[in-house]
Amino acid sequence: MAMPIDLTSLALAARIKARAREIGFDLAGIASAEPSRYREHFRRWLDEGQAGSMGYMANRFDERTQPATYLPGASSVVCVAMNYHVALQPGAQPDESSRLDQPIHGRIARYALGDDYHELIKKRLHALADFIREISPQAVTRCSVDTAPILERELAARAGIGWIGKNTCLIEPRIGSWVFLGEVITTLPLPADEPMADHCGTCTRCIDACPTQAITAPYQLDARRCISYLTIEHRGEISPELQAGIGDWLYGCDVCQDVCPHNPNAPSAIDPALRPRFPTGRLDVREVSKWDDATYRAKLRQSAMKRIKLPLLHRNARIVMENLDKSR
Repeated sequence: MAMPIDLTSLALAARIKARAREIGFDLAGIASAEPSRYREHFRRWLDEGQAGSMGYMANRFDERTQPATYLPGASSVVCVAMNYHVALQPGAQPDESSRLDQPIHGRIARYALGDDYHELIKKRLHALADFIREISPQAVTRCSVDTAPILERELAARAGIGWIGKNTCLIEPRIGSWVFLGEVITTLPLPADEPMADHCGTCTRCIDACPTQAITAPYQLDARRCISYLTIEHRGEISPELQAGIGDWLYGCDVCQDVCPHNPNAPSAIDPALRPRFPTGRLDVREVSKWDDATYRAKLRQSAMKRIKLPLLHRNARIVMENLDKSR
């Protein structure tokens, strides 16, 4: 595909964003590759130990806070988002006459119910990067998802895809915070989009609802208390004071998203890869506690839930069983 010699950078940016939507991304925007405006805040957050055992967050600090270090000569970042919201089927209600024989269901965060989003997004990002180099052969590109050292929520907010809410999730008015993010960093100069205004207002639902008080103030998250961190990233035993707050969350947590007023009317994702393998969004933790390695691999094939190994899944199942037994 030849690039017309009179194609302006504005028209080029429009073509790239249109191509992103054709490939299957729901949202696209462009940010400059300038250094992070939250560099010092991020450094303080790390120094205060709020990343918990996620030591990798401190690695490659300069790359995380300056895209031009991650890709030398970077000028622009094409930011994309994909809706992963799925409707869940209602779970069976327990028979009060035989509660002890009923399954004990543990909840799974919505993002992990379909196939592993990393592979899905990477494939589409590479296709978008190919398109950028096709229409601008001098451009150098580098793709990233959340495993790369990139502050993707800040970049997406700068690209006008949404705003960072008080729960620290990126929120888009139509889809809410049910979005996967990805980036194509490029040396190609492109006009940046206007950031979106913050629409959280005086709302504090996410702060008030967090079972472990992980949202310590608006826009401030202590990962060490976050249920998603505790059930996925934290590799050791979980302190008793936090176990009760985990409630029935087997893997991850959606509480701060479930209560957000921007989320209830989100459209459902249409990509077949994002259909929930567990239609109710729950698993019987009694069964999970008995899984062997072969069952674990079969049940979670191509799932983001394989982020944690079987011993940690057993740990989480035990905590959920203990929490729900206490509530009976």
